[in-house]
Amino acid sequence: MEARIETRATPTSLAAMARERPITAAAVAVAVLGAATILGAWFFQYGLGYQPCPMCFEERYPYYFAIPLAVMVVLGESVGASRRVLLLALFVIAASMLWNAGFATFHAGVEWKWWEGPRDCSGDFGGVGAGGLLKELQSIHVPRCDEAAWTFLGISLAGYDALISLALAAIAGAGLWAGWKAPPAVD
Repeated sequence: MEARIETRATPTSLAAMARERPITAAAVAVAVLGAATILGAWFFQYGLGYQPCPMCFEERYPYYFAIPLAVMVVLGESVGASRRVLLLALFVIAASMLWNAGFATFHAGVEWKWWEGPRDCSGDFGGVGAGGLLKELQSIHVPRCDEAAWTFLGISLAGYDALISLALAAIAGAGLWAGWKAPPAVD
């Protein structure tokens, strides 16, 4: 007698995983690429000493939200969570990354002087206080939102954030679309 051991088919490549489990594939991609983006931002801040402006800090919030949500999607699919809930989570990730792409584009436009930015980080601080308060304010360095701290190929960090956020929105959207169209997985 020959003993047969049945094994469950496992994806052998990322492409196979994306076809067989599009929701998980999109969530993994968002979590990994989002984490790499935040680690890069922290490297520029803490490793290279580039101080982020207030708008730069705001651009990080969608990542702080999307990365854990993407991890929860992966965990949720592995334990059999409702497909609608998983798809809703991908929709929320796509929407937050799309919003961030717009915000980062606005920030890049402020850096290029296409439009004015918020007064608290790109406006004139003149007329605030007098005497000791004015001297104290002059000794504080607030990074300006209208000055690109670093550029590569003519694109600032805000510009790269816009591109990365747009890519993450597209990945989450593609996972949402494929997950919506695919028949439910039967285990």
